[in-house]
Amino acid sequence: MQRILITLLILISFAPAVFPQSVSADLIVINAKIRTMDSKSQVVEAMAIIGERVVAIGSNAEISKLRGVGTAVVDAGGRLVLPGFNDSHVHFLDGGMGLSSVNLRYAKSPEEFTKLIADFAKTRPKGRWILNGAWDHENWTPNNLPTRQMIDPVTRDNPVFIDRLDGHMGLANSIALKLAGITRDTPDPEGGVIVRDKNGEPTGILKDAAMNAIYKVIPELSLEQKMEYIEAASKYAASLGVTSVQDMSAGASVGAYQELLRQGRLKTRVYAVTPLANWKRWADADIRHAFGGNMLRVGGLKGYADGSLGSTTAWFYKPYLDAPDSTGLASDEMTFNFKNTLDADRAGLQVMIHAIGDRANDEILKIFEQVTKEDGPRDRRFRIEHAQHLNDELTKRFTGVGVIASMQPFHLIDDGRWAYKRIDEERIKGTYAFRSLINAGATLAFGTDWFVAPLNPMWGVFAAVTRRTLDGKNPGGWVPEQKLTVQETVHAYTVGSAYAEFQEKTKGTLTPGMLADFVILSDDIFTVTPEKIWDVKVLKTFVGGKVVFELQ
Repeated sequence: MQRILITLLILISFAPAVFPQSVSADLIVINAKIRTMDSKSQVVEAMAIIGERVVAIGSNAEISKLRGVGTAVVDAGGRLVLPGFNDSHVHFLDGGMGLSSVNLRYAKSPEEFTKLIADFAKTRPKGRWILNGAWDHENWTPNNLPTRQMIDPVTRDNPVFIDRLDGHMGLANSIALKLAGITRDTPDPEGGVIVRDKNGEPTGILKDAAMNAIYKVIPELSLEQKMEYIEAASKYAASLGVTSVQDMSAGASVGAYQELLRQGRLKTRVYAVTPLANWKRWADADIRHAFGGNMLRVGGLKGYADGSLGSTTAWFYKPYLDAPDSTGLASDEMTFNFKNTLDADRAGLQVMIHAIGDRANDEILKIFEQVTKEDGPRDRRFRIEHAQHLNDELTKRFTGVGVIASMQPFHLIDDGRWAYKRIDEERIKGTYAFRSLINAGATLAFGTDWFVAPLNPMWGVFAAVTRRTLDGKNPGGWVPEQKLTVQETVHAYTVGSAYAEFQEKTKGTLTPGMLADFVILSDDIFTVTPEKIWDVKVLKTFVGGKVVFELQ
């Protein structure tokens, strides 16, 4: 009890000079370059931690006064210390599964694609589904979509459904199509496409809502399997300095998170998001925008407006250049998005909706504007996930009702290799419009969309600051006028992401009273040349003042 009272006194009296002499910290970090990321943009040498919270920041001399017999000391050796990265948009279970599945992301040809699947299939028991994959046909020349005929001969004993890296299109082999009952006579569902060959036969490619038929026949994961995959994801996140994630597809996996937390095996703070259509699940329990503790919270709801640019299912006003008969696909959820958002908002729940194309963003902004008008002012923090293709008028509307732009910088250096084939120069100008959004006064929250893109936040910082595409063809940056500074980017990855989940008073900065989630980096990303940010490593990661990763 005495220690708790002393800790409370410390949290009230932040200046190290006024601490009682008998007080000692559990941990102090010295000889560091600590960027607190608070509104004062403080850079200090040292900080002290009691329990799981920062209690003081200052000079080495000031903080060393809090060193006692039992105090652990971390000498940062002059290295940069930042708040732990908070990834505002991940698919954590899928990411953990992907770590142990076939990796097709870097297949450079259809032949390599087939060989990787063939090699992986040999390691799987007969009848076991082969999933994930994250393939990208834009790596191939010509960039034709894969077909079931490419993989049927090497997957005779296993059903296969492997996603394109954006998650809005997948390839099924013939076994999987048969299990799902998809034939030449199966109609396209609302919000989806079954791609067919010149004879009308399914090629195996399914887009957006058409994928649901396959998902229905894939066996459910057991609780133990979910725990295994999430634990793997949590360990991986710690190795990259990611201390918090906002899981867009937590859905029915909250119990697995809860059990991992109970067993002390969860290394990552989680905001677990469920489908918007399931808003009543939380409303019936009187749960509002967030419920839970510092490690696991629920209450966020996510919906969809469209698909993705790579799958030509992002919803635009104008047709695609390479598909002039198509403007993309409105999600099958669009029919219900307004009512679900209105009902969820009236229940006090936070709503976030995936929108890629300019029309999708426009339609969702209209929904948010109308709901705000009908329900009146409150701190609701609507979010658009991705906010990928905007124009000046759309950008300005984000601030009108305080919509948060939850965006993923890595996507831009990936999409920038081939986006010119899909959309014209005018639309490209508003692609990943970070600078325009900041100038308009919008809040940015950064993440990765892992497993769609790599989880490494250093690569995200590199992307936002340089905008150099992965093919090396844009050394000065793709749409360079939208570049951010390192300060702005890290702010979006820490403070912005915390704000996006109603946690800005708990985490996101390294100031007294905040959670002691922080990373020590191998190099100072604020001073190295921007191109070198890509190679910066995490040396140590702390969650609540405890080491959860140390580079060996």
